[in-house]
Amino acid sequence: MSPEKWQQTKGQIQDAFTDVEISQGKLPEPYVGEAEIVLFTGPLGKMKLEYITKPVLLDKKTHGSRRIGSETAVEYIYSDTEFTHQLKAHKWDEAQNDWLEIDMRGSFQL
Repeated sequence: MSPEKWQQTKGQIQDAFTDVEISQGKLPEPYVGEAEIVLFTGPLGKMKLEYITKPVLLDKKTHGSRRIGSETAVEYIYSDTEFTHQLKAHKWDEAQNDWLEIDMRGSFQL
């Protein structure tokens, strides 16, 4: 989902529902990127939308030697200008007392 479409979707949620909470933050280590979370109560119950923005991974370099017992380090190189965007939807499950991710791949038919 593009950033423009996300802003439009977020605006529609704020217009349609009264108890909307929006928060932003960085992704936990070791991930690189930011997440914006929208919590609201809709017709299906408590819902959570996560819009994740990450820089594009350009290269992955492995540093190490062939000696026994030596350590290996991995260096990731990210783009400063290109980003990927991902939207995840979750529904609150009272039975499990946890968020369950909604599989959006099967919901569209051509």
